[in-house]
Amino acid sequence: MPPKGHAILSASSSDRWLHCPPSARLCESYDDKGSNYAAEGTDAHALCEFRLRQALGMEATDPTENLIWFNEEMNDCAAGYAAYVLEQVEAAKQTCADPVVLIEQRVDFSRWVESGFGTADCIIIADGTLQIIDYKHGLGVLVSAEENPQMQCYALGALELFDGIYDINSVRMTIYQPRRDNVSTYEISKDELYRWADEVLKPTADLAFAGDGNFLCGEWCGFCKAKHECRARADANMELARYDFKLPPLLTDEEVEEILVRADDLVTWAADIKEYALQQAISGKKWNGWKLVEGRSNRRYTNETVVAGVVTDAGFDPYEHKVLGVTAMQKLLGKSRFDELLATYIEKPQGKPTLVPESDKRPAMNTAKNDFMEENDYE
Repeated sequence: MPPKGHAILSASSSDRWLHCPPSARLCESYDDKGSNYAAEGTDAHALCEFRLRQALGMEATDPTENLIWFNEEMNDCAAGYAAYVLEQVEAAKQTCADPVVLIEQRVDFSRWVESGFGTADCIIIADGTLQIIDYKHGLGVLVSAEENPQMQCYALGALELFDGIYDINSVRMTIYQPRRDNVSTYEISKDELYRWADEVLKPTADLAFAGDGNFLCGEWCGFCKAKHECRARADANMELARYDFKLPPLLTDEEVEEILVRADDLVTWAADIKEYALQQAISGKKWNGWKLVEGRSNRRYTNETVVAGVVTDAGFDPYEHKVLGVTAMQKLLGKSRFDELLATYIEKPQGKPTLVPESDKRPAMNTAKNDFMEENDYE
């Protein structure tokens, strides 16, 4: 049995073990240390549940005083989530007099994944459609609902509960990620979802549960507990060393393109290795050719209040007067008040050019060459 009752093949880690089946068993030997990001996300989910229950007129207990990470931004995000779900419920009522709405519903998809279970943030059933809505508080990674395996596992679990009760034909899955202004929706027929479950999910889950299959590294390695020590990941990244990091003019275009595809993974892997080695050294490990030293630090006041008082008494102004940045100001005012007061004074300059894969959903920028060609087209 897995330690602490956690599922070996959890829905939240399904993107990883579906790509790299043996990683599931490999991660078993690592403790789940958690993180501040996870703790913040847990608090945000508790607040979202309360706001939604409150909006739907259900009995609910305000958890705010017990939330360590509570702030106005989180409150705005939770309110926005509740408003979005209410919009979906009202839309469902246009074709269904009494849609089913379930909050924090436990779902079981163990028919396809050994001991597979999870909790769906919100489920709405109406007019032949099963809708799953999942709240994401994360700011770092943009999460897409398109063919999202976590969402599809939750949908399968929901179908296990309700497919025999309601006439469900299609499944709609939505990621609500307010801190990235991201609302991503993906719809699939029930039959297509079952086909994926039988042909992809179950056979891969069986491999993963048995510890079989091939190791494969990719963007899914980011949350893998074994990412610092994984030999497959190291081998894949070390392959780039064969280029000896020559300047691009000495490489063919094809070689540059191959490096570009994997450069971000290489940088991330190198950073993970450095952090792992540092933490091991702090714990007492000796690395040949390396030593632990005290890094540079900046001077700081031991008591800012006292310092301010001393400088003021000396006839000087100790404070730096500066308008808060946009993000800090929004946290101070709350999103709704921020928009009300300052929306007309906010601009978003064009971002710095960034080279990304063609699969990126952002529109391509016009280059000077493209502009020149377009001008010539009109001549």
